[in-house]
Amino acid sequence: MDKIKVILDVDPGHDDMVAILLAAKHPRLDLRGITVVAGNQTLDKTVQNALRICTHAGIDVPVYAGMSRPLLRDQVVSTVHGESGLDGVELGPPARQVEEQHAVDFIIEEARKCHKELVLIPVGPLTNIAMALLKEPRIVEGIKEIVLMGGACGQGNITPSAEFNIFVDPEAAQIVFTSGLPVTMVGLDATNQAVVYPPVLERIRGIGSRVSKMVVDSMLAYGAAYKALGDWEGPVLHDPCAVAYVIDPSVLKVKKAWVDVETARGLTYGRTVCDYSETAGKPANAQVAVGIDHKKLWDLLIYALEQY
Repeated sequence: MDKIKVILDVDPGHDDMVAILLAAKHPRLDLRGITVVAGNQTLDKTVQNALRICTHAGIDVPVYAGMSRPLLRDQVVSTVHGESGLDGVELGPPARQVEEQHAVDFIIEEARKCHKELVLIPVGPLTNIAMALLKEPRIVEGIKEIVLMGGACGQGNITPSAEFNIFVDPEAAQIVFTSGLPVTMVGLDATNQAVVYPPVLERIRGIGSRVSKMVVDSMLAYGAAYKALGDWEGPVLHDPCAVAYVIDPSVLKVKKAWVDVETARGLTYGRTVCDYSETAGKPANAQVAVGIDHKKLWDLLIYALEQY
């Protein structure tokens, strides 16, 4: 079976770290590059985090710096991941440099090489993806699908209406959802179910490797931040859910929907409006994840971590 060609677009971020580890080692994926965007922290920090993760885990995949701010709105950063974006994780300095090519140009270049073969997996704000579509619209000819972590049909996590990744750059998200490309939205309706309960954490700890220890340390720090936010029994691994779906679509239950993004500045700014029943009179333009097969998700992750 041929490997799936993917670009992982990240803004590390504790859960981005696990998404990188999963994408880099699962044999089903051909990770062509890691592109980085501002989101959970500023671009300088998210790029350094990506490089440090790759150095610590021995991942030999090029890392590209992308957009440092949203298309139109003021920059927003997360508080959940701390001042560094990876608070609580002890990583040394990176042993490699970021690539000279801009992430947007790398996405365009890779899409030109493919014919409906490239899958984009953005798990941060969609600024890099939207800018690539704006700069070279013909890349749609090379992209098979966009599987994004972001959005919510129910309540958001940064405002009552909006999920963080979409809220950071709603205009970019609207460009992606209206691109005409197949889009799968892996949002909070599904990812909030991916809680790392103690038995899962113990499975990761039991691997006993340098990388598994990094994941455990990360989940303990990330989990403390989640507990401070409310009644959570552990951290939530949003971003790896999107990677897992590309590896094995049966990991997630999805429903077809028309999805658009609210770009008017107000209480619902950044909301993903989901219509499963054509109430708005518009055909579906996306699949929306609504449920998770927990066993498959954790088995995929454990398998990948055991490869390090």
